Amino acid sequence: MLYLRSIIFLIGMWIFTIPFTLVSLLTFTFPAITRYKFISIWAKTMLYWLRISCNLNFVVKGEQNIGSTASIVLSKHQSAWETLAFQKIFPPQVWVLKKELLWVPFFGWGLAMTSPIAINRKAGRKSLEQILTQGLDRLKKGFWIVMFPEGTRTHPGQKGKYHIGGAWVASKTNTQVIPVAHNAGLFWPKNSILKKPGTIQVSIGEAIDVKNKNPDEIIRLTENWIEKEVLHLND
Repeated sequence: MLYLRSIIFLIGMWIFTIPFTLVSLLTFTFPAITRYKFISIWAKTMLYWLRISCNLNFVVKGEQNIGSTASIVLSKHQSAWETLAFQKIFPPQVWVLKKELLWVPFFGWGLAMTSPIAINRKAGRKSLEQILTQGLDRLKKGFWIVMFPEGTRTHPGQKGKYHIGGAWVASKTNTQVIPVAHNAGLFWPKNSILKKPGTIQVSIGEAIDVKNKNPDEIIRLTENWIEKEVLHLND
């Protein structure tokens, strides 16, 4: 039954995704925020379909910490689920992601329309400069910026190396950091089509003021809060 529900979710996702993406391409002349709000309907629909087909829902703790100030979200990354849910939880946002994702048929095309910061991970310093330049542009337009400091998805209970990029951009742009922990990997595992029923827990921490803090301090505070909070969510 678990496999059947997961396959039903995938079939429904594709049935909706293909025509929705083609319609979304018609929004290319819209202002960036307006375009994002329309395209994010896809993610919100997928969350609804996930609840119906797989009985997978979520709860959020710390919503009062979101506020109205455009911020940089630094989050744990365990699943594809958070790329959907954050579009419902947080204000309009852009993602820092590897540019190869934009080449994926339909998904990538729609993603490209949301003003992402698409980087070449092998470009090193040049990528940081791109994130800073484009990040400033997106913040001025009212977007939040979402980044995964570990760089890739991890299994529940594992911790990757926290890279300094997000903290460096936060420091350079004087933008507060919102740390986020969750346990999505327990229900939508990495590299698996299975979607297990249950309730994913998301915890949003208090904003980290970056004033008078260097990137090392910022990423250390972020890492400490996220990893401590994840332990509570996995209990």
